[in-house]
Order: sequence, then structure tokens, then C-alpha cells
Amino acid sequence: MSLSLPSSPGRRAVLGFGAAVALAATLPTGRAEARPKAQPASLAPAGKPWIQGVRLHHSTVLQSFAFDERHGHMYALQVMEGGVRLPGEPRAYTRAERAARGDMCLNRLTMGGALTGDMYLLGFGHGSALGVEDTARRAGALWTEWDAQPASGYGRGICRFTFTAGRVLTRSSRRITTHRPLPGSTNNQVALDPAHNRLLLRYKVGGRPRYGVYGLKQFAAGDFRPVTCFAQPGAELGLPFQGMALYGPYAYQVLGHGYGADNPAGSAGDVRLFRIDVRTGRVVQQVLDHTAKGLYPREPEGLAVLRRGGPWLCLGFTQGPPSDRTFSLYYKPIAR
Repeated sequence: MSLSLPSSPGRRAVLGFGAAVALAATLPTGRAEARPKAQPASLAPAGKPWIQGVRLHHSTVLQSFAFDERHGHMYALQVMEGGVRLPGEPRAYTRAERAARGDMCLNRLTMGGALTGDMYLLGFGHGSALGVEDTARRAGALWTEWDAQPASGYGRGICRFTFTAGRVLTRSSRRITTHRPLPGSTNNQVALDPAHNRLLLRYKVGGRPRYGVYGLKQFAAGDFRPVTCFAQPGAELGLPFQGMALYGPYAYQVLGHGYGADNPAGSAGDVRLFRIDVRTGRVVQQVLDHTAKGLYPREPEGLAVLRRGGPWLCLGFTQGPPSDRTFSLYYKPIAR
């Protein structure tokens, strides 16, 4: 398989939405999307750089990202920064208050990394995962966590909505469709596999994380009977959960810290990447990931599958000082 990257990834490149030639110029290139029965590729090799040094609307770090390949959009979630006062708010809130409240900024970018708009989601959650439906409409519907728990800032349900630049949505907005598939659960996070019309839900019951896989149409219609469900592998490692993705029979998850006193930059780091067979809940492969070892602080933030020319598993990593965080995306094949 031949892999190549554009000579200049250009995070400020401007794409003509819907123009296949312009879109392809910014993406990793390879063969057509893998056949349904293609064999999984090893996760061991380090990911290759794709987009470097992207700044979001706020100075806080990336939490998750997802692609709308049909329309040439990338979406990215971040917790709101401190000092912002939105219309109708009694005062500006600190960064810690925004995190506890579950207030997020949703960014829309081109597939080359240029920011094209943002909106606010107040009381939704932490933003650890994000999904986009593949539809023929002007833009796909987005799914993310909803109804932040005051004690943690993480969602107790999930929701579906469309992106509108400049809009502010609250947890009780009529512009969102909400779902509470597991009443009493916390840390609800969602990712989509639009190629196979599946939805991956991560949640906690009694403090223990679990996964459930659902048919997307059935879930959207309120049928919350999972195709399969199982305990989250790797939870016993005590590493922070940093992202997940679903493609075909496999779920992917990334765990780990950024560099720090207990995870020095001179080491291999503690970022672990998993491939999980959702039919059994069994870990097929677990690797200590060596992608982007030279970044600092190199905190893993988000996973997403890019289908065009792949499929590729895309990994997000943060870099830069706390007041000026940027992120970079890397990719590796997941089928051969």
C-alpha cells in the first residue's frame, strides 16, 4: 500500500465544500476504502503526521474531533476557556467553573484545519467523544454527550443537533434531540460508524465504564436495546480515557496522560491504543503508542476514523504552553 501526504498540509488551506478534488488534496491518500472483509492492520507503527499546529476558537485543549467527509468539514470540541461571558449570563465564569458546568465550544474546520465557525453547548459535558452522521443534507447531524452531572461535568445522556455558527444551545434547548439510554448512568459518550450505521456508547454505572453498540437508526428512534455490550477493557490500568472510535466489528480506544513528572518526555510515555472486537468485548491488540513522541505535552485527545482513501485511524495530540494550546492530527491504517 502506498501512502503519501500533501507537500504542505496547510492548516489554513481553504476548501471548496463539496469539491472532491480540493478535499482530496488535503487528505492522506491511498487505495479506495477497504473491502468489508479486509484484514486489520497492526496498530504498532507510529502514526504519520497529517495536520500540524491547529488553533481552535478557545485557548483550551482539544477534547475530541469527528469528520463530515461528504461536506468537507471537521468538528472539534473543547471546554470553554475562562473569562467569557455569553449573552444572558450574569457574569463571566472561570475555566474550572465552565468544566464543572459542562460548557463547551464546538468548532467547525475545513479538512485542512482552517477554522470556519464555532458555537456553544452549555451544560452538555466534557466533550470526550463526538460523532457525525453521513447525510446528503448540507451538513450532517452531530451527536455528543448531554446533561452534565454537576459533580463531574460529564453527560448523563446524549443528544443530536445540527451545527449553526454563532448559536448558543443549552441543555433544555428545543433545537436538540435528547436521549437518556441508561437512566442513572454517568459519563455518557458517543461515537458513530456511518459506514455501517452503528453507534458506540461509553458510559459508567456504579463508577465502572462499559461500552454498548447499537444500530444507529434504532437508537435514534428510541430503541435502546444494544447489539452488544461489555465492560471497557483497560480500565484496570488507571489511565485517563481520551477517546474512542468505531469501524465495522472493531472499536478503538486511547488511554494515557500527557508528559509530566510521572510520565517524562524522555520516556516512551504511557499512551495506549486498543483494538476491541465488539462482538466479544475481547481486546484484539493493545500497543504502547509511539505517535508524536516529540510533541509537548503530547496529551492524547480524541480518535476518529477517516474513510477516504483508507480507512485510517486518526489520533489527536496537544502541544504548546497552557495559554496557547494547539493540536495536531496523525493517522495510521487500520485495514490491509
